[in-house]
Amino acid sequence: MIVIDNFSQVAAQIENERGIAKADLVSAIEQAMVAASRRMVGEGCQIEARMNPVSGELFIYKCLDVVETVDDEATQISVEDTAKYRPGMVVGDRLELDVTPPDFGRTAVLMARQVIVQRIREEEKNMIYSEFKSKVGTVVVGVIQRVEHTSYLVNLGKAEAILGPRDQIPGEKFSPKERVRVYISDLEKGAKGTTISISRSHVGLLKRLFETEIPEVQDGIIQVMSVAREAGKRAKVAVKSNDPAVGAVGTCVGHLGSRIQSIVKELGAEKIDVLDWDANPKVYISNALKPAKASQVLVLDEAQKTALVVVPNDQLSLAIGRGGINVRLTVKLTGWKLDIINEAEFEKRRDEFEEKNHVSIVDRIRQDREREDANDTGAQAIAIAQSMVDSDLGDDQPLRASELAAILKIKTSELIAKAATLDIVIRGPRSVVPTDHVNQLKEHF
Repeated sequence: MIVIDNFSQVAAQIENERGIAKADLVSAIEQAMVAASRRMVGEGCQIEARMNPVSGELFIYKCLDVVETVDDEATQISVEDTAKYRPGMVVGDRLELDVTPPDFGRTAVLMARQVIVQRIREEEKNMIYSEFKSKVGTVVVGVIQRVEHTSYLVNLGKAEAILGPRDQIPGEKFSPKERVRVYISDLEKGAKGTTISISRSHVGLLKRLFETEIPEVQDGIIQVMSVAREAGKRAKVAVKSNDPAVGAVGTCVGHLGSRIQSIVKELGAEKIDVLDWDANPKVYISNALKPAKASQVLVLDEAQKTALVVVPNDQLSLAIGRGGINVRLTVKLTGWKLDIINEAEFEKRRDEFEEKNHVSIVDRIRQDREREDANDTGAQAIAIAQSMVDSDLGDDQPLRASELAAILKIKTSELIAKAATLDIVIRGPRSVVPTDHVNQLKEHF
């Protein structure tokens, strides 16, 4: 018998300091004793170690299967031979012989120590992984342990993590023992232990801060639909209210900006635009492009999520933003590929857009209005007129030049040029062509 003095006290101290349960420590010691005893008992033998977790007593047993005929003396014993150990055993029973050595040699002790240390480290890895697995995608508070060149070693309690340059907000500095909020972005279990990836530049940090600082978001009254961010510079957050009586943007911003300012302060004075999310992509894109005002948004390809945004001539630079940051964030936030032009360029390139999309811009605007205002009487009138044009039954109706060009499957510029040879004046794509001129032009094409 081997006795470990004060085992209960030692186990309690290890559990308190390193978080390893007493049962796991007992298992590690039993495994170590089996490894240390193998050379003494014999290779190939079945060895088991059993420890009393209260008294600290430990026994090592050699296990033999009772058989009729012995094929392997290391693991088997005949029924006749069991009589001198335990009479009355039959085939199929298992005999356990106490082979606890009175003293372990130096090599065996070192081996047992190595096994115990290795098991304790493995248990620590498993414990850290289990604890932080549920925290991936959340914000935790850590303490700066020390500064390592351009990185910070952050103490997260039972584990440590590195806050690298890429995961920092540009320009912010921390001092040792300073508390800091970090976002756990990933967790990886490897041979050297569990690697915890933390970040302060991740969009998830901003989203979680909204949940922390704004009770309505945490309660589900307001929902954060999308977040786009360039850390330290600017961010856009699209929010949606699930209660018609609660305004999403106003609630998130707070009285005189009280709520949003606490988040801005946490992120190092990063500018945050809070805007309304909308199921209509045109309205959503217009909201996301603020502070610039969009004159109109034309969906070019809904499947590919491409759209054309037309802005007033004096707001093009505002829509793009310094270094293109406003349009980049808008694209990230909405998930749409955007082409932004001013109204003057839109008029110049109208024919080009018609040719690319095989539908005139005017027709596209009308189609958008039909989808949006299907129940409106004005929209119904447009739909009837369009159906007459498409079926070529609208010979007695005046048409815009762009509409007539689409019917004739030619460019508007070609139509205007041909009309001039017939002494018909068409000033531009929006010009209305009288009925007699429509019929006259149709005959020549």
